[in-house]
Amino acid sequence: MMSEGLRERSKARRREAILRSAYRLFADRGFEATTIADIAEAAEVSPRTVTLYFPSKLELATSRFDAFTDRLGAALRERAEGQSIVDALERWLRAEAADLGELDDLYDRMLELNPQVRAVANTHLAEVIQEGTRILAEERGEAPDGFGPRMAAAAAAAVVCEVMCHAPQERDIETAMAFLRAGIAALPAPRPVTDPAP
Repeated sequence: MMSEGLRERSKARRREAILRSAYRLFADRGFEATTIADIAEAAEVSPRTVTLYFPSKLELATSRFDAFTDRLGAALRERAEGQSIVDALERWLRAEAADLGELDDLYDRMLELNPQVRAVANTHLAEVIQEGTRILAEERGEAPDGFGPRMAAAAAAAVVCEVMCHAPQERDIETAMAFLRAGIAALPAPRPVTDPAP
């Protein structure tokens, strides 16, 4: 049991070393100019080890954001019974903000300098926003393609991006969530969902 725990910690450290090396290289040289061999050399592992952890360079570049959006999606889907989607979002946001570190700073720098990677990350975020729109619409009792849920989901995405990209203080999170709650409260009462005509 102990050796299994050590093995898992060793794998996690190796994975982080690969990510850290890749993000530094992507930021310094650019995504296209950096090879798997470059990343392996910087992380002091073999190219095969890199591809065992990350089958492609793009998967490596977006893996941190993918994990981030996966956690967000899970927080929204698996919220406690009776917990609103906005409360679930706030809880998740606070937990994520408390866990930000140097690797996140490196990742943000890499994204800024590699628009092609940022475009892929934005696509993944859009998918989570669509899921959030559906959940909010269900909570409000209206169609997921309604203007209100779409506006609220877009505002929530802006809040998430703003908070997570700027090393937030407690008051920043409070301000962001107050803004989001006020925006949702200002939406007109939902129109009831009607069944399509037979």
